[in-house]
Amino acid sequence: MREWIRLGRHVFKRGFQPKMAFRATRGIGAYLADLRTLRRQYSESKREFPLARSFPCLDERFAQSGVTIGHYFHQDLLVARWVFQDAPDKHVDVGSRVDGFVAHVASFREIEVLDIRPQKNTVQNIRFEQADMMETEFAKPAYTSSASCLHALEHFGLGRYGDNVDYYGYLKGWANLHTLLKPRARLYFSVPMGEQRIEFNAHRVFGLPYLRSMIDPLYNIKRFAYVDDSGSLHDEADIDAPEAATSFGCRYGCGIFSLLKR
Repeated sequence: MREWIRLGRHVFKRGFQPKMAFRATRGIGAYLADLRTLRRQYSESKREFPLARSFPCLDERFAQSGVTIGHYFHQDLLVARWVFQDAPDKHVDVGSRVDGFVAHVASFREIEVLDIRPQKNTVQNIRFEQADMMETEFAKPAYTSSASCLHALEHFGLGRYGDNVDYYGYLKGWANLHTLLKPRARLYFSVPMGEQRIEFNAHRVFGLPYLRSMIDPLYNIKRFAYVDDSGSLHDEADIDAPEAATSFGCRYGCGIFSLLKR
């Protein structure tokens, strides 16, 4: 009975997720057969490893070896490679994923992180400062020759991370990013791209023409890539192609930029 209770908890863990629950249910028969085999082998062994409580991992039998598609996988790897190639003397990140992009960069150089969320842990090559980039009095003028803000600006002002709700929070953050940079500095930047909208309180999605209206007065676009709705990367894409007018047909894609401050 206890084994079936554990199986039930696994099938419905983290709330009801139909795809995960289906895969987990498919794995029950194989799991029970494997458990019987292991118990038989254990009874014939020297019992160096006692059998503890079960920890069913039912759905992973049908999973791939890892996730190699999607916004975060592609942007984190691609932009870390850009930073490595450009080799700035100083690099500051604003709000990007610490266990993704920031960790990639920290594997080969020091990186400073500004984030509205706290971070208690100390990690080699990562210097952390808690900061709200929507604050009008935010003051680090001409602080760095290189900065990144990946899949972060779309959240500004939507309250998701305890920030104040502000319809124009993204523009305040955008202005502070520009202030942070020295002349001719690099900004590596990404946001969700597609039909323009707010999906409260998760994120905004930006149309590419609107992004150009934000970017072009302040920066030269040196590189552009995007992740499409299927999760595939289009590297070195032509941002002036006719398809750019419709955000390359994306509903929820990701635009990735390497920008040079004018």
